[in-house]
Amino acid sequence: MNNIAGSVNRRTFLKTGAVLGGGIVAGMPLSQAIWAAEGKVLKVRGSRNIATFDPGFYEGNADVEVMNCIYSKLTRYKPGSEWGWELEAAEKLEQADPTHIRFRLRKGIKFTGGYGELTAKDVKFSFERIIKHNSSAKGNWASLDHVEIEDDYTGVIVLKTPFEPLWMISLPYGVGTIVSEEAVMKATKDGGNFGVKPPAFSGPYVLADWKPNQYVLLTRNPDWSGPKPGFDEIRIIPIEDVKTAELAYHSGDIHFTQISVDSLAKFESNPPADTTVENKPSLDYDWIGMNMDHPKLKDINVRKAIQWAINVPQILDAAYSGKVAVAKGVIAPGVVGCRDKALIPPEGDLAKAKEFLEKAGVSDLTLTLDCLNQSDSLTIAQVVQAQLSQIGITVQVNAQDAGSFWSLGVESEGERWKDVQLTVMGYNGRPDPYTALHAFISAGVGVWNWERFRSERFDELDATAVTVSDPVERAKLYYEMQDLMEESGAYRFLTNGATPIMYRTTQLQAATTPDGQPLLYDFKPA
Repeated sequence: MNNIAGSVNRRTFLKTGAVLGGGIVAGMPLSQAIWAAEGKVLKVRGSRNIATFDPGFYEGNADVEVMNCIYSKLTRYKPGSEWGWELEAAEKLEQADPTHIRFRLRKGIKFTGGYGELTAKDVKFSFERIIKHNSSAKGNWASLDHVEIEDDYTGVIVLKTPFEPLWMISLPYGVGTIVSEEAVMKATKDGGNFGVKPPAFSGPYVLADWKPNQYVLLTRNPDWSGPKPGFDEIRIIPIEDVKTAELAYHSGDIHFTQISVDSLAKFESNPPADTTVENKPSLDYDWIGMNMDHPKLKDINVRKAIQWAINVPQILDAAYSGKVAVAKGVIAPGVVGCRDKALIPPEGDLAKAKEFLEKAGVSDLTLTLDCLNQSDSLTIAQVVQAQLSQIGITVQVNAQDAGSFWSLGVESEGERWKDVQLTVMGYNGRPDPYTALHAFISAGVGVWNWERFRSERFDELDATAVTVSDPVERAKLYYEMQDLMEESGAYRFLTNGATPIMYRTTQLQAATTPDGQPLLYDFKPA
């Protein structure tokens, strides 16, 4: 699976490439090359080129993995097999009531560049700027009203309404990152997006160098007062294609990488030397989407015919060698709201599919199916093409590079959204159900919601579910939301995927979240 995108989702607007081997060291200043050769160096694969170093405007996991190393947050994810968080910049964090969270900062966290100590003013500035400047990630602070400052180290996060995703998304992920108010105001004048020119750092590492599409170079922060990080230098090499990443690992260019699901069996039975291979459960969600507004797909009977004609296990066997499980919805197992089963059986039913098509009075239907020009997406599209041909639907597969594909259904990108019919879609999930469902509200039509699905009931449930703290009661709301999506006929859920990883045990001890995403600041030398 690819870790691409958007406001905690799976998008990218930059096509990345890979520069492997000694070319990276050769591109450094001589002093850095010598220093890198002498120190403890961690080399890892990045899933794509960096889009931004501004945590208020991040575009996906690739950005956040770097931000985790160079900035500080009140809390951070715990490494391990179960989702949880722990204190980072905060030495104390407590919920006074459903809409007030009080924090007390650790003393001595310094910003580089002479910008002084990290204080409650910086927390207030960092959180409120995301709303003020209408960040695409503002949904992660959907309920934030303001932050009250009590003294230099103490403050209160004030919410408009209770917001349960705060604990597992807002604080430990991208928008929970704290930047220097003084540094950002000096760099931007209005506190807006500073893009790829970060003015100050406060984490265990600093950004020493960045060459787009080549590498990100992180080195130890001399002003860091926390626990000493494991490596003198972290070098992140963007390699979008996971098969290319596997080759880079074999040649020693990287020490840690995700691997493709269809390579998992091979690496499990015959791993490279000194390598640990692990298969982590993914939070991603993949589906076949149908544009409900397109004239060819307006009739729900046509959409239901497509749903019932799609045999999900066949697709997963072909695309992932049967190494991933069938999805029960968009919420992955282990996250509140994961259903026991989908409404439509995974295998579908060709007879029922033909009945729906007859009810629609449609024959000789020709549709387009857009997908990423990547092996798994293309395989999925080709299997769907074959399956729909069994009920008389002809499908033209359009494989596109990432930059073209991820602008398809976005109204602000032009008129192409009007021509979208079927898509092979996939987004990144986070460890709270809000992330997986919120993209499909009516306000998301033409942004993340390419199926153009609209439901007043769905929108009501979305607004209510984030206020409910009881996980059992909250799950019931998310069950109904996924039912509404499926009943619309616009979605055929495929899989939540898997995140197989491998790493060189002679070089490192890896630390990841339960879904296999690297927590680089917790990596240790072997």
